[in-house]
Amino acid sequence: MRVLSVDLGTSNTVAVLSAHGRPPRVVEVDGSSTMPSAVYCEEDGTLVVGRDAERRARLDPARFEPNPKRRVDEGMLLLGETVVPVTDALAAVLRRVLEETVRQLGGASPDQVRLTHPAQWGPMRCNVLLSAARLAGMGPELVLVPEPVAAAAHFASFHDQTLAPGQALAVYDLGAGTFDVAVVGATPSGFAVLAEAGLPDLGGLDVDQALLENVGRQVSVRDPGRWQNLLRPESTADRRARRALQEDVRSAKEALSRHPQTEVPMPEPFDDVLVTRAELEALVRPSMLRSVELLASTIRSTGAAPEQLVGIYLVGGASRIPLVATMIAEQVRVVPVSLDQPETAVALGAHHVADDTSTGQHEQQSVTGPISGPTPTLSFPNSGGFPAQTQSYPVSGPNPVVGHPSGPYQTGPQQQFNFPSVTQPVAVGGSGGGPNRKVLLAVGAVVVLVLAVVGTLFALSGDGVPSAEECKSDGNVDDQGFTACLRQFAGAVPDGGTCKAGASAGVSGISAIKGKVVSCGVADGYTVQYVLTETVTGAQQGADAVVKSLKVDTVEARWSGNGLEGVYRAAADNGLGLLTFTAKDRPLLGILTRSDADRDMTADTVADFFERSVQPGT
Repeated sequence: MRVLSVDLGTSNTVAVLSAHGRPPRVVEVDGSSTMPSAVYCEEDGTLVVGRDAERRARLDPARFEPNPKRRVDEGMLLLGETVVPVTDALAAVLRRVLEETVRQLGGASPDQVRLTHPAQWGPMRCNVLLSAARLAGMGPELVLVPEPVAAAAHFASFHDQTLAPGQALAVYDLGAGTFDVAVVGATPSGFAVLAEAGLPDLGGLDVDQALLENVGRQVSVRDPGRWQNLLRPESTADRRARRALQEDVRSAKEALSRHPQTEVPMPEPFDDVLVTRAELEALVRPSMLRSVELLASTIRSTGAAPEQLVGIYLVGGASRIPLVATMIAEQVRVVPVSLDQPETAVALGAHHVADDTSTGQHEQQSVTGPISGPTPTLSFPNSGGFPAQTQSYPVSGPNPVVGHPSGPYQTGPQQQFNFPSVTQPVAVGGSGGGPNRKVLLAVGAVVVLVLAVVGTLFALSGDGVPSAEECKSDGNVDDQGFTACLRQFAGAVPDGGTCKAGASAGVSGISAIKGKVVSCGVADGYTVQYVLTETVTGAQQGADAVVKSLKVDTVEARWSGNGLEGVYRAAADNGLGLLTFTAKDRPLLGILTRSDADRDMTADTVADFFERSVQPGT
């Protein structure tokens, strides 16, 4: 059987082929194991990809998109004067990989194609990926594999590594566009993602930008006008100069992973700039600390201590930055490991994930709408070290590991531990409402997109006022989609009769918040969405991600009512108002939005409306 695995990354795409009974090998495209995921649009609409696209970008950078995956939510790209669907751009990248694979197979096509994706991607983004693969001619058998599952399978494929049933591995994935962290547990039947989180605003590209800004601070005084032309190019010459500078900055960043210092070549009239590893580490340390703190909190959310894990596995090209491993060792007290090439680990690992075609877990569904079908469940037997529980698993379901040299998971002694549910109180800054509200953030502009709130996870039950534990176990819903816990959280809002199960449009912050969702229309054009998430931590992380999508002044205050208390955060800009609110010690998240032409809407306006009309108990 000919199996092709493709890891379509933000900056680079990696493909791995297994055919004719031979071990998996990386498919070299244009003589390299990694192909740039870049796309260039010719004047006649033809899409050129990879290194050819990067070369064409020097002629007309306006027709170039270096990171189409990072724009997966946007639907369309404007390349020069041509509007290109994102699916077409991604399909062009995948088609180039397929063409080279078919050439190397002597004209034969793969029998199966496995596509990896971030664990946090919901059905909408997965459907974009599947649609692109179909357009590229990769059908008919397509299998989706979550990236941390593939990484764990790659880790377990090494002779000297142990990942037996009942054990777990943390995957720290720092790619070009995003940071993702997951704790993956091994079971007798495969792998399950026990916990996952991410930072959409942290990746290798953000490190590049920090280094570029640092270089600019050193040279811009010589000719501020010329520097501004580089930052905001209007002419083709300036776009070419900026593109060349970005490539040189990226090369300098990569060189600093190997050497203590290097030079960044600069366009005239600026002199070349000497940069050191110490400088770069000082620039990115705050961002890297965020990633390490999220790693630690994600591990804690499983109920395990870091030292109980089999290890912390580094994947993604940006994880090569030496500071990453140093900070993890300092903060988490576990020395991380990096096996093979971090850029190829996910694509290689996808080959060790078995596709259970008998259960229909290979993707054969329509890509014109959300992915449907039964959600696979994994039960962790108590005898195996994990408590009996049910895990919601993205699309591809349980992923058994195959091809391990000593058989599935038969390396080393089994370390047993349990992963109880952990709840963490919401940390609050500021107190009270009105004048006591606390301004937290101030920068940037607003990007209005679509918030897809999806999933069906842990449900709730109970009569009267549900406890925190009852919130996590109740599966009974009324005709509007509310559980008892959600109705307590919603207060009097459902009495208006405008509530229904499911999500409504909002703003982007995360691709999907996992949980049970009810949407309600309220007065003055506001919409409120009530989400029952899997964990208290999940509700807090969802609120954080949504608020971060609006990088403007944010107001924070406490609220209480209906037997609950918690924190809300409000923001508004450019005609969009947003407020998120969570309940202490309960897996509940509320998202209040309003979008219209009222440019004078403020965070305080939205907060006042929440306190007057939405806050539970009002």
